[in-house]
Amino acid sequence: MHVVVVGAGVIGAACAEALSAAGATVTVVDRSGPAAGTTGAGEGNVLVSDKEPGPELELAQASRRQLPELLARLADELGAEQADVEWQPKGGLVVATTDSGPLHDFAARQRAAGVLAEEITPERAFELEPNLTREITGAVLYPEDGQVQPVLLATTLLTAVRQRGGRLLSGVTATGVTKNALVTDSGTIPCDHVVNACGPWAGDFATRAGAPIPVLPRRGLILVTTPVADLVRHKVYDADYVGAVASGEADLQTSTVVESTPAGTVLIGSSRQRVGFDDTIQVDVLRELARKAIRLFPLLAKVNVMRAYGGFRPYLPDHLPVIGPDPRVPGLWHATGHEGAGIGLAVATGRLLAELMTGKEPHVDPKPFRVDRQGLAA
Repeated sequence: MHVVVVGAGVIGAACAEALSAAGATVTVVDRSGPAAGTTGAGEGNVLVSDKEPGPELELAQASRRQLPELLARLADELGAEQADVEWQPKGGLVVATTDSGPLHDFAARQRAAGVLAEEITPERAFELEPNLTREITGAVLYPEDGQVQPVLLATTLLTAVRQRGGRLLSGVTATGVTKNALVTDSGTIPCDHVVNACGPWAGDFATRAGAPIPVLPRRGLILVTTPVADLVRHKVYDADYVGAVASGEADLQTSTVVESTPAGTVLIGSSRQRVGFDDTIQVDVLRELARKAIRLFPLLAKVNVMRAYGGFRPYLPDHLPVIGPDPRVPGLWHATGHEGAGIGLAVATGRLLAELMTGKEPHVDPKPFRVDRQGLAA
């Protein structure tokens, strides 16, 4: 079986890896190169803390369980250095600076769904994060939250695909699908299946393939500080982040997210805004992100910003990704619409798609992610 995956971001890479591990011959096509789009503009979040109980949380829990196992297998296959994706199972800390009731209610619903969510006192939060503002009114510790370097994760997955005999074609634009082939600007690639893993551009490719889906870009910006020692130890965010993630509003929304990297830099987010593919870096948005971050970590006021960057998340109106075959075009499959959760959902997404394509028993229920779910494929 020959499968062509369109898109070399983390979702496409995870699908390609899972398919090649299942014995398929895989070609990955990308108009730019590995992790050149949404993946390269992400923070690397692997989260269960920000998801309401339901299908997305179940996919996130499965992915979180599988990621360390997959990395261990890739280390055996590729070597430890080649498979190093800066995986940090450091945990997440969600804090409230106003009424903490909604935060604790949300945590209780998550615990009922099997998430480790430990309600802690502000004093305990200060022990975990000594530089945290003393204005917090409540906190929940999520030990399962983690972080990877997203570009390294995508490229490591693609390295495994290539080592197993697969191909990566960079600078090749997919323009359509015909029976048993992908059409590109460099010619036709015969194949049995095509996987649409184009992220925010998946809607455009799906339309060209004859099976439109309503994927829209949702813009986000991130600030990066100069290296600073031991300022932030966990992924820390304000409780309003959950509401911003779940919101469908087009207007600008910002919520405080602060975390460090192995290099010592601090990443500050997050913003969400539907502005099409306008990639302008908006200074007013950066100011808002900085202001809110300083409120959580006052010492950040003395730290210099090194750079800012942004990207587009693949947004679907019902906030669930599409994973699986498209009944309108035989041989066409989708793996897109993960919005800002793609890094954390990638491993389970790739495995689920490979299971469906090869006829194996799915490890999570695929029905909520079908492209023909009510109202989506219109």
